[in-house]
Amino acid sequence: MEIVCFEQKYEEELIELWNQTMIFDPVSADKFRTQVLLDENFDRELCLLARTKDRVVGFILGIKRRFPYLERGLEPDRGWISLMFVAKEFRRRGIGTSLVCEIEKRLLYLGAETITLAAYSPNYFFPGIDIQGYPEAAAFFEARGYKGTEESYSMCKDLHGFIITPEWMEKKKAAERKGFVFRNFQWMDTLKLLDFAKTNFGGGWKRNLLLAMRAGEAEDVITVVLLQDEIVGFAMRKIDGNPMRFGPIGVCEKVRNAGIGGILFQVKQQEMCSKGIYHLYFLSTDAPGRRFYERHGVHVFRTYRKYQKSLKGD
Repeated sequence: MEIVCFEQKYEEELIELWNQTMIFDPVSADKFRTQVLLDENFDRELCLLARTKDRVVGFILGIKRRFPYLERGLEPDRGWISLMFVAKEFRRRGIGTSLVCEIEKRLLYLGAETITLAAYSPNYFFPGIDIQGYPEAAAFFEARGYKGTEESYSMCKDLHGFIITPEWMEKKKAAERKGFVFRNFQWMDTLKLLDFAKTNFGGGWKRNLLLAMRAGEAEDVITVVLLQDEIVGFAMRKIDGNPMRFGPIGVCEKVRNAGIGGILFQVKQQEMCSKGIYHLYFLSTDAPGRRFYERHGVHVFRTYRKYQKSLKGD
């Protein structure tokens, strides 16, 4: 077995192995190229294959930022293992360990002091290890010094037959009597909304809005909440091109106790149904977010755990 850097002649074989091993996360050639090869931080020296004499048997993708990401900048002390897998019939032969050790060595050489598994923004495939779907992966990395931290949740909801209940409709009317307005994005909202997202939630949320605006889809996918012409909340969908993908959603702190977030979520579900979109899902929320969505009939379908390792031996 040898470890070699990725070459495109191995692409078809690699994708086939990916889909055999990452059974809950299959990938097409187009998605692989978009999220891996065309990522601005892609580095062939951190994209490694384990090969026998005649086939690819393992893969690991490391990331070290070469271009700054929003307000996070280059994050010079951080590195990521975006994903890793080994052919089932070649496991327990030290191949996975060899791949991880090699990528840790290369990331350390590039200045990384901490490695995070999977949760590389913005082009992550998953926000951590799926602890139910891939329990052997969690055990593998724990045995190699990776420490589990917080959990996050993928959630979904069937919207067939959805209606805003009389109780929620009355809450919406009460909010409107207080001056709240719920409506689709308009281009006159552009600068206010971008500033609102950056100030209240960070650059990642602003980036999602910018992408929708640049794609000419903002009026279709973004809903805003205003109070006296001031933006106090928004919700959107389709951040990865899939019309069913929901989020992010947020309201500013001063109106969070007024139930505005719940009303906004109800309005957004109704808007999706009106366009024939009868399934809602998102990839990641935290424990408080999970509780919010469960109150609205959204259920967990995957649970992830974030893992990190210090390369300094702390």
